[in-house]
Amino acid sequence: MQYPSMSASTSRTGPRMQSFAEMLRTLTACGMIPLSACTTLPDANHVERTARAEPVQFETARGPVSKSTSAAILKGLKSESGPSDILQKHLALEEAINRDSPLVLGNRLILLQDGPATYKAMFAAIRAARDHINLETYIFEDGEIGTEFATLLLDKQAAGVQVNLIYDSVGSIDTPKAFFEGLRAAGIQTLEFNPVNPAKANKREWILNNRDHRKLLVVDGKTAFLGGINISESYSSGSFSRSRKKGTKPEAGWRDTHLQIEGPVVAEFQKYFLDTWARQKAPPLPRRNYFSPLRKQGDEIVRAIGSRADATDRPIYLTLLSAIGHAERTIHLTNAYFVPDPQLRKALAEAAQRGVDVHIVLPGKTDSWAVFHAGRSHYDELLRAGVRLYERRDAVLHSKTASIDGVWSTIGSTNLDWRSFLHNDELNAVILGVDFARQMDAMFDKDRAASDPIDPEQWQRRPLWLRAQEWVARRFEYWL
Repeated sequence: MQYPSMSASTSRTGPRMQSFAEMLRTLTACGMIPLSACTTLPDANHVERTARAEPVQFETARGPVSKSTSAAILKGLKSESGPSDILQKHLALEEAINRDSPLVLGNRLILLQDGPATYKAMFAAIRAARDHINLETYIFEDGEIGTEFATLLLDKQAAGVQVNLIYDSVGSIDTPKAFFEGLRAAGIQTLEFNPVNPAKANKREWILNNRDHRKLLVVDGKTAFLGGINISESYSSGSFSRSRKKGTKPEAGWRDTHLQIEGPVVAEFQKYFLDTWARQKAPPLPRRNYFSPLRKQGDEIVRAIGSRADATDRPIYLTLLSAIGHAERTIHLTNAYFVPDPQLRKALAEAAQRGVDVHIVLPGKTDSWAVFHAGRSHYDELLRAGVRLYERRDAVLHSKTASIDGVWSTIGSTNLDWRSFLHNDELNAVILGVDFARQMDAMFDKDRAASDPIDPEQWQRRPLWLRAQEWVARRFEYWL
């Protein structure tokens, strides 16, 4: 096993962001910036014991289907995937956890890998917009990619398409104010999520540590994009290529995953955008047809799940823990920032100990020193339990995906760390279906093949200087 150098390639929050973001996290962790009281994750066992299991209910564009139809759909999924506890116990609990997020039938999905393919698909959807464009992103840079996005959005606004933009104040801290002012002057409605400057908070509660980490694009209420990809130069090259600027060494491409969705579930993602706009107490949006009639576009079953830092229910966290807890055969996780809390570590370890093949692909290149080593500090415990760990070579891994038992999948913005589960607003799609899970597993196999396995014996012999960095980073893992 090769031990990576400690030089950061690019920042966790995007190029040019590292010094600010690392400083901000350090100051908050040390209590030097006033924040609200520390929050805690819910007790997953208590939730499972007390939640009343709900019958699995599917919906179409016309509303809920009958109980008999729902039972037939569930039976068909079971027959395709084989006997699987995840389709009985887990889905019953998932229904209770996500009462306001239905399982929606009739969707078409396109799995998008890396920046170039994702941007191409997003640009095509933006050019085809006729009514409105709702864009929510953590990072909106002003580089070549950001300028191309801005030009397209300005063109559509000038053509009568209403463009509404939410960007995170910390994520986009290095983007000049003039960049957003130019968009605003052209009629694009812009919202700076939870401004760093408290004077700009207006009537909103100012909680510096609460960030909007979602990446969502909804076009005409009919097409949605979500996943891990920001609007950043980091994604200008794919994960199997190297980008080079004149006079510099080639930089590793970024490995990330996004999802394009068409069909009735797009309305659920639209609700999340509009809810964020309302909660931030922004001026009302211009009237548009935000919920146009939707028709069946495919055969995929999708649930939209969003989490908020100011809420305590943590649906993404609980849904993932439940899926892991009821897995019977395989758990495939790919994640950029892995700082698992005790409940998540326990769920992964217990799954491996009961015979589930648990494989996790993690970054091998560090773009955040503290997060990288805090995550590595938990390798010993997981390796002893039989979890198989891998670190991605030759790319900056930023993907956030899971595939369990060949039938349950998720893609979104959520990392497996305290920050995502407690301090960020996040958004994921959960997909039920064997065909899409096969695509997810094929993508996972490709990432695993491009990764180095962590050998337990070699890991025990790692140098003392690495252990020391793990110890230090772990002290701050709650805030990273």
